[in-house]
Parts: sequence; C-alpha cells; structure tokens
Amino acid sequence: MSVALITGASRGLGRALGTALAARGWDLVLDARTAGALEETAQELRSRYGRRVVAVAGDVTDAGHRAELAGAARGLGGLDLLVSNASALGAEPLVRLEALAADGLRQALETNVVAALGLVQETLPLLRSAAAGAVVTLSSDAAAEAYPAWGGYGASKAALDQLAAVLAVEEPELRVWAVDPGDMQTALYAAAVPDDDDPRPVPESVVPAFLWLLDRRPASGRYAAPSLLRAAAPGTGAGEER
Repeated sequence: MSVALITGASRGLGRALGTALAARGWDLVLDARTAGALEETAQELRSRYGRRVVAVAGDVTDAGHRAELAGAARGLGGLDLLVSNASALGAEPLVRLEALAADGLRQALETNVVAALGLVQETLPLLRSAAAGAVVTLSSDAAAEAYPAWGGYGASKAALDQLAAVLAVEEPELRVWAVDPGDMQTALYAAAVPDDDDPRPVPESVVPAFLWLLDRRPASGRYAAPSLLRAAAPGTGAGEER
C-alpha cells in the first residue's frame, strides 16, 4: 500500500494532489495550519475513496510537528512519497527588496527551506525503506528568473532547488524532483499579487504532471509542469530543466 505525506494539503495544489493520489488507492498523511479545513479535506477523501487519511494540523516550521507527521506516516506502515508543498511568501502582497522586512525573508526561508529539510531528515529512514521512495519539492519560476517584488520568495525557492539537487546526489536510491508548477489560481498567488485579474489555471490542471513523474520515474532533477504535461500527452517527451 503506497503512502504519501503532503504539506499544505487543505487547499490548492496540495489538496488537488491528495485527491488524485487517493483516487489511485494511496493512503495519505495531510498537513496544514488550519485544523478545520484540513480535517474537512481528509474526511472528504476518506468518504469518497475509502482510503486511510490522517490529518495532522500544525506549522511545518515546528520541529515537534514535523516529528508528528513522520510518526503518522510510520503508523500507516511507511512512506513512499514526501511532497513539500507548504510555502510562505515573506510579504503579502509581495514587495520590492528595498521594502522587504528581514523577518519576512526569515519566514520564507524557514518555511520553504529549513522546514522542508527538517521534514526530509525526519522521514529519510522511511523513504529509504520504501521500494520506490520519492521526494517532491515545489519550485517556482521565480527561483530561476528575476521578477520585481519576487526576490525574497524566489531566493527561498532557489535555495530549495539546490537542497533538492544535493539530496538527489546524496540519496541516489531515491527520486528527488523539484517541480515548478507555474502560476495557478491559488490563495498563495492571490495574496502575492492581489491586483492581478488575469485568469490562472486551476491546480487540478497541473496534477497530471506530478502523476507522470510517479508513473515514469525519470531521473532526479528540476522539471517544469508544462513540459511534463506535454510528456503526458501521447507521442511526446519531457524535457528536464536545470
């Protein structure tokens, strides 16, 4: 029985990915800071798909909470997939670097990098024991491109990309994929750029990219969702992005 741990899973991409995995027969450990919304998501997945879904509310920056998440996965029999989806912007809405508060940058780094590493450290024994252990970290085009006001968030995601790259070298038996999902219609994006009225894709539209990774298990690396979605279409191939 496959088990996935997904952070930031009460809404947006985390919830969409959890739904897709439950539909495929996965058991889940779900994390989010808002207990009510998280339990609602978990209960819906239990009822709809009959899977074991454990909701563990808390903040991923808390080491005790990360240990609780690892313990919940252990209680389900192990861990095959860790998805570090929870993210912090550092400022809402985003601001230029000249106005970025040091505490805001620290929050982005603590959530997006330090907590992600801490969760990897907590779950590595379980992932190593899995037949096909994998780690997915959520990247951003702001990690590779210079966009005004995205400096703090982009810096944290660039650091996360490097962490994922080194983890892949240190743990060659695992698959470690950093995935840039692109702009999506999420609460995080709305908080980042509240005046942007352009329509964005819903999170469910990029889930097939993540499923392609799990099905095909390409080499560890950094991937962009559009290339993975093209790969998922018949007769095409995916291009890895460094």
